[in-house]
Amino acid sequence: MSLQLALCLLTLFLLAAIGTPIAYAILAGSLVYLAVAGQDLALAGEQILAGLYESFVLLAVPLFIVAANIMNAGTISERLLQFCVATVGRFRGGLGHVNVVASLIFSGMSGSAVADAAGIGKIIIDMMVKSGHYTRGYAAAITAASATIGPIIPPSIPMVLYALVSNQSIGYLFLGGIVPGVLMGVVIMAMNTFISTRRGFAHEDPVPLSELPQNTVNAFPALLMPAILLYGIYGGVTTPTEAAAVAAAYALLLAGLFYRALSVGALYRILVESARSSAAVGLVIGGALILNYIVASENIPNLLAGTLVGLDVSPIVFLLGVNLMLLALGCVLDATTIILVIIPLFLPTCRELGIDLIHFGVVAVVNCMIGLITPPYGILLFVINAVSRIPLKEIISEIWAFLAVLVAALLVLILFPGLILWLPRLFGYPG
Repeated sequence: MSLQLALCLLTLFLLAAIGTPIAYAILAGSLVYLAVAGQDLALAGEQILAGLYESFVLLAVPLFIVAANIMNAGTISERLLQFCVATVGRFRGGLGHVNVVASLIFSGMSGSAVADAAGIGKIIIDMMVKSGHYTRGYAAAITAASATIGPIIPPSIPMVLYALVSNQSIGYLFLGGIVPGVLMGVVIMAMNTFISTRRGFAHEDPVPLSELPQNTVNAFPALLMPAILLYGIYGGVTTPTEAAAVAAAYALLLAGLFYRALSVGALYRILVESARSSAAVGLVIGGALILNYIVASENIPNLLAGTLVGLDVSPIVFLLGVNLMLLALGCVLDATTIILVIIPLFLPTCRELGIDLIHFGVVAVVNCMIGLITPPYGILLFVINAVSRIPLKEIISEIWAFLAVLVAALLVLILFPGLILWLPRLFGYPG
């Protein structure tokens, strides 16, 4: 390891350890590297601009954020919840199932776990607690667990970022996330059923079947959004970036004109908040672009690939090892940082070992989402704590069961790549 790289990493970890936002820590470490290496500091700006100008796909990120925030601000989330209560609320652990199904549906609109947890999550937690059948900690824990599905089922902001660093098709990545997303929902619902039966959670009052058609009609325009997105991308009508613009425009028309639940003032606040969220992601992306230049300059990916291939590591052992490391990193780093900084290090090795990069990408994103609920620093735990005011101790004590079944689902996806690649192959993926 060169002196400049050592100082770069030392600066990065020291700043992160004292609570500096990770984007600033990466930028500071990168500038230290360039200064010690005697390179022009303006190179940092050049790398950021070059990376952004060459990555038209990044426009999808702020557009999906806007769409999610509009969905949360209008009455769309409430209508979706009413539909879910009418369909699955009648079973044992009914509101827990509603929580998961709502996340499955909402994930087809937002592409963000935090948007899911902060928006529809707060509403369902209040419903579960007020019903008197669930503890506060349990309601918060299942909400955090189900929110991890958001970035797996398309659209997905993390998969857009993975496509950026791996040069893979966003369309095939989105397709590859559908089955894993459904699998995650199934295992969470299975655990909810088991816990609800074991603890004797009471049944909810079932919504009469005669009201189901009306609830479906109320939610139908919102339920159309995932279908419009998927048809646009896979029907060749739009690119993924254009589909993100369509999603934002559709959400605006739906909330503002169709449901009449969005004022001009509310729209202004949504745009401001979306700009702040997009800027936060953009800072991490900018830092990662410089850091990736440094990593490439040090030839680290090729050295790592050569070392691992020289050890004659099998693809399965490699995947298991990488996923264990990502699970550990997920306890302390956010998903954006892992995808933009850590995962690119392993892509050359994947190519050398013949590991499909769509399979690897979807597995890595699922892993990163599990990291969002992994104590002690799972971001979703803090988001749920902030929106619900439920103590972290209560949330963490209930999260372990859901964490266990999600890790089991991750293991299944690692061992059986066909689950991820089935839909992409159905639509022409050659892998």
